[in-house]
Amino acid sequence: MRQFHAFVKKEFLEQLRSGKLLLCVILFCLFGIMNPAVAKLTPWMMEVMSEQLAESGMTVTAVEVTALTSWTQFFKNMPLMLIVFLILSSPNLTTEYQRGTLINVVTKGMRRWKIFLAKMGVMASVWTLGCLLSYLITYGYNAYFWDNSVAGHVAFAVFCFYLLGLWLISVLGMASVFFNSPGAVMLAMGGAFGISYFLGLFPAVKEYVPSYLLESASLLAGVKAIGDYLPAVLITVALLALQGFVSIIAFSKKNI
Repeated sequence: MRQFHAFVKKEFLEQLRSGKLLLCVILFCLFGIMNPAVAKLTPWMMEVMSEQLAESGMTVTAVEVTALTSWTQFFKNMPLMLIVFLILSSPNLTTEYQRGTLINVVTKGMRRWKIFLAKMGVMASVWTLGCLLSYLITYGYNAYFWDNSVAGHVAFAVFCFYLLGLWLISVLGMASVFFNSPGAVMLAMGGAFGISYFLGLFPAVKEYVPSYLLESASLLAGVKAIGDYLPAVLITVALLALQGFVSIIAFSKKNI
C-alpha cells in the first residue's frame, strides 16, 4: 500500500503543479457564488428590462425570488461545470501514454490496478471537493438571504447529479484505457452519454438510465419523489462497478 499512497500523492502534486486543482476549486467556488447572485439580481434585471419590454407591448410582473430560484440556477449551472471538469481531466491517462512515464512505475513493481485506481480516485476526489464547495457556498448564501426549506430534497438532488459525474468519470477512465488521445476519450464519453440520453427518450426505460439523474432538480419543487430516482441511482452504481472492473482488466493487458 506504500506504493499506492505514494502514487496518489504524486497525482495530487501533479494536479497542484499543473494548476488544474486550483482552477477547478476557483471555478466551483465561482459557480457556487453565482447561483444566489443571479437569483438576487433577477428582480433588478427584470426592472431594468421592463421599460424596453413595455415599449414592445409586453408587461413585466413582479418576480418573487426565493432559495428555490437559486437552487434552480445551481442545477442549470452544474452541467457546464461538469463539462469543464471532464475536459480538464480527459488527458489524465493519455498524457502518461504519450510521455511513457508509466513504464518506469510498472517496471518498479507497482501493480497496474493500483495505478488505475489511484488516478480515478484523485479525479473522483477533486469532483467530490468541487461539488461540496459549490453546494455549501450556495446553501450558505441561500440560508443568509432566504430560507432553504422552500426547496425539497436538495441534498439528494445534488447527490444524484454528483453520482452522474462519478459515472462520467468512470466512463472517462474506461475510455482512457482503450484510447490513447484525449480527443478520442472525449468522443467516447460523449457517445456513452448520448446513448444514455437517447434511451431516456423512451418512457419504458427512461427512469433506469444514468442521464435521468440530470432531472433531479424536479425534486426541489416536489414535482417528483426520491423513489422516482432510486432505479437510476442503483443502475448507475452498478455501471460504476462494472466499468471499473472492465477497465482494470483491460488496463492490466494494455501495451503502455
